[in-house]
Amino acid sequence: MRSLAHNLQTSLCTPTSRRSTQPMRLAPVLFLLLALRLTASDLTVVRILPEYRTEASFERIAEFFGGQENTGGQTFLRSRPDSRAGYYFLMRLKNAGAAVAGARIELAYVTPGTPDPRSITFPPATVPTGSHVFQLGLTGSDWTDPEAKPVAWRVRVLAADGRELLSDQSFLWGQPSTG
Repeated sequence: MRSLAHNLQTSLCTPTSRRSTQPMRLAPVLFLLLALRLTASDLTVVRILPEYRTEASFERIAEFFGGQENTGGQTFLRSRPDSRAGYYFLMRLKNAGAAVAGARIELAYVTPGTPDPRSITFPPATVPTGSHVFQLGLTGSDWTDPEAKPVAWRVRVLAADGRELLSDQSFLWGQPSTG
């Protein structure tokens, strides 16, 4: 029986012409599989925090001087862009890959007293590399009651070509409906 040291010495000292090239043939295949795996999981949801926000909660001192809304580096997507007050889903995403241009975010939700889900697809936005916050707002006439909370919700991020990049949902969204 050969010792480990003998096998190591033989493999290191053997001319390359006599060594097996099989592992080298597998390297590109393994690299491709690893790259595909990483691409599929580049975009992840860190958290989604739903809450009602008043118009005043968005006002910052910079607005008094500059006149424009200070987003603080966040992306605000509102169902009614002319209104700020409404029910928001603060969604923090982590993107370990390249920026995703033209991504569409779809929000489906069930309101109290209505069993049928409603859905809105926000205008295309870029999902930058790294960590980023999106504020998805049901504003204006789309959400008028500050005390109401959605019964269930689902958020999907879609690529420009329509492929689903990620999906997250509330616990109740995944439950079967009774009735």
